[in-house]
Amino acid sequence: MAKKITSATKLVIPCRISFANIFEPKSINGSEAKYSVSCLIPKDDKKTLLAIHKAVEAAKEDGKVRKWGGKIPPNLKLPLRDGDIDRPDDETYQNHFFLNATSKDAPQVVDRHVQPIMDPMMVYSGCFCNVSVNLYPFNANGNRGVAAGLGNIQFVKDGDRLSGRASADSDFDALEDDEDVLGGDAGEELPDYLK
Repeated sequence: MAKKITSATKLVIPCRISFANIFEPKSINGSEAKYSVSCLIPKDDKKTLLAIHKAVEAAKEDGKVRKWGGKIPPNLKLPLRDGDIDRPDDETYQNHFFLNATSKDAPQVVDRHVQPIMDPMMVYSGCFCNVSVNLYPFNANGNRGVAAGLGNIQFVKDGDRLSGRASADSDFDALEDDEDVLGGDAGEELPDYLK
């Protein structure tokens, strides 16, 4: 099914999401709290990368008129970054480009049938989603570039969680119904402070 696109700077990115702060806003280093998500795009997804490139170019043209006095400045900050270069120690980002999108407003989070998802455990860092973003030019405090505004998020399919937390399955063994959960004798002498 075709994605609904309403302008040259708005697009839907099929991706794996990371750092998903999509149900509650989060403040980074004391800044204003925002909703945010990192979109991971495989380097071999040429169709999506080309669509992002075209939207960035449209945002640059918009910025030339509205933000940058008639010309595109050199050394613009651009939203699409190379995971192999910018996050070399994070294997999740290897062989991916990524784009961070933020918004002051909460995104609508929906399932495959565009029905609202209210349970934050259902859409998480590591799952695959369609993320709508609007690329826009900025000129603030001497910084100029193109940023990604977070629109809405559609859950597509599950993926391995990227929470950094161990799963309950890896922490615990299954217990029998009548099994005692208290530890019992340690088998060695306790230190004085525990006696």
